[in-house]
Amino acid sequence: MAGKTFVATTDNFESEVLGSETPVLVDFWAEWCGPCKMIAPIVEQLANEYDGKLRVAKLDADAHQDVLFNYGIMGIPTLILFKGGEAVGRVVGYKPKDKIVAELKLTEHVN
Repeated sequence: MAGKTFVATTDNFESEVLGSETPVLVDFWAEWCGPCKMIAPIVEQLANEYDGKLRVAKLDADAHQDVLFNYGIMGIPTLILFKGGEAVGRVVGYKPKDKIVAELKLTEHVN
């Protein structure tokens, strides 16, 4: 992982994601997940394009299953957009970048 993303964990989820004044997009992924690897470059692009308006976190689904349970995540990759401590958008599975932006209504939430 490189670039403008940060690692979300069980320990920092409340402070770094729910407590963030800036909207946070969390990528729930796992090393063994093929679609997760396919979506990773898109997640990096979003982190760069929305820098300053959106924080982007990556959360290892295998290491932090309690967070997945708390948000009813049944499959990965799952992207959830948090704003003001609330989940305001969700994308499950691989989708192209334009579909992710549209489904999460990123332009509405981060501008």
